[in-house]
Amino acid sequence: MLSSKLPLLALRSASSSAPRLSLTASRSAQHLLNVLPNSYAPRSNFATAKQRKKKSQTTIANTPPPALASKDATSNLKKLPIPDDPNANVGRIVAVTSGKGGVGKTTSAASFAMGIAAKKPSKTVCVIDFDIGLRNLDIHLGAERRVVFDFINVINNDCTVSQALIKDKRFENLSMLAASQTKDKDSLTVEGVEHVLASLAETFDYVILDSPAGIESGARHAMYFADDAIIVTNPELSSCRDADKMIGFISARSRRAEMDKTAVTQTLLITRYDPERAEKNESLSISDIQDLLGLDLVGVIPESKAILTCTNLGTPVISSSTHADDPANGAYSDMVDRFLGESKEMRFVTAEPASFFKRIFG
Repeated sequence: MLSSKLPLLALRSASSSAPRLSLTASRSAQHLLNVLPNSYAPRSNFATAKQRKKKSQTTIANTPPPALASKDATSNLKKLPIPDDPNANVGRIVAVTSGKGGVGKTTSAASFAMGIAAKKPSKTVCVIDFDIGLRNLDIHLGAERRVVFDFINVINNDCTVSQALIKDKRFENLSMLAASQTKDKDSLTVEGVEHVLASLAETFDYVILDSPAGIESGARHAMYFADDAIIVTNPELSSCRDADKMIGFISARSRRAEMDKTAVTQTLLITRYDPERAEKNESLSISDIQDLLGLDLVGVIPESKAILTCTNLGTPVISSSTHADDPANGAYSDMVDRFLGESKEMRFVTAEPASFFKRIFG
């Protein structure tokens, strides 16, 4: 602890911005600490590395659970059956999620949903936008002008589930439930979300949840009810670190974990992958990412200009006839096949040999 008798000259030399001090007996050492630079503070004011590590480890445990609705509002709401109930005839709930934003999660959810609808015409598919307050999935599916009711309208009993569903024009077995642009994520409740998912799971074989990034309310509600989770990440360290936190959150805080049932099946989808940059150590390689996250790989989507074009046209790249030969088209198709249980060789993961002219002229 610093002494209250520290000379005035020493104080002025330590910080020219410090106020003039009167060295009287009433000036305490604590007052001096308040006006001195941080470098003079005692070590007890700083968290040690061990303390910081302990704090980070408790972040997930201290994250509040999804909000609960009042008892009066939940009297007539439907419930999902207990996971793994052999007598339950309900659809599979699949969350497409990520830790970091901007990794291509909604792009992947749109192509994934449309891919299942195309490959399984006898199965019904519904994809839900959980990004309350923003809403982008409708643009990816070309349905932005057809939204009348949304997810929150159903939860608030402003309409029925069937009224809010938008049927895709290309595939009759594909429907979408849009997010609200006028509400925020605090409008979601566990009972309300469960009621909507239970209603959809009775009708659809696959209910795909386009989760917002991170571990805020929308993402927590989406992953809580998931039977399967597809973790989307880019080949960069920050994206993988956030994905790793998401994996731990799903393992510990899902409905299946709380009921001590079979764990949520988590798989890894790598997007915007450039094998040439990976070979030059300019980005993480596939093996690096798998070592970091420890999940089975469901797909690798290469970097592609066609994805942006298709998004602006409201056509997922997997269904674009104009870009049928684009690597992203084939990669998403392979990803859907793997999810459905087929064995597919991983394509577009090695750099193409440089041409003669590229070797000469660079």
